[in-house]
Amino acid sequence: MKHRLFLFDLDDTLLDFKASEQLSFTRTLQQLGHHTVTDALFAQYQAINTALWRSFETGDVSKDFLKVERFRKTFAANGLELDPQAASVLYLESLADTVVLIDGALALCEQLAGQGEVGIITNGVDAIQHRRVAASGLGPCISFIATSEACGYAKPDSRFFEYTAGMARAVSKAETIIIGDRLDADILGANRYGIDSCWFNPASLSNTSEAIPTFEVAHLNAIPPALL
Repeated sequence: MKHRLFLFDLDDTLLDFKASEQLSFTRTLQQLGHHTVTDALFAQYQAINTALWRSFETGDVSKDFLKVERFRKTFAANGLELDPQAASVLYLESLADTVVLIDGALALCEQLAGQGEVGIITNGVDAIQHRRVAASGLGPCISFIATSEACGYAKPDSRFFEYTAGMARAVSKAETIIIGDRLDADILGANRYGIDSCWFNPASLSNTSEAIPTFEVAHLNAIPPALL
């Protein structure tokens, strides 16, 4: 295996973010007094949240704005008289401790940590992502966590990957690979920075984007054989 630095996206690659997100969203609204949290309401929140994250990644909105605006928009669209600022605080606190691993994540990180260095690259909130990694049990395998909040730039911006490279041990681009589920952030970022990538694609989606992965897998346990 030529790779010695393995850069993993966190959400929906190592951690099942949707499961954590739905549980945290439900808990948050219940704490604010809204006890009937439907799947439709959560789906609407997800759509709003996804659109705001895309805007953040293109530099159109700040992360502080995003964290509150996603709740403000959801509440306004459903006539809910709830405090979006309070919802943001409660949600992030819950999300930090609500962790669900993708099947095979721990075994994979343990294996790759024995062959090189494993780092996390995420556009998530810095303090929350550190807490989630600690709660996941992945911590002993992880050398560092690079977040867009600490860096000031988000994936797929090459400046984020330059920042990440500065956190790692001295490893060449030829020995580095990014593993992630997002073509527009992880794989495109790898393309722009000039390093290998592995698209984690459990849903077997079609790639209609400009991003070109070096490898593609549907299961995490398929990654080590693919990299040989």
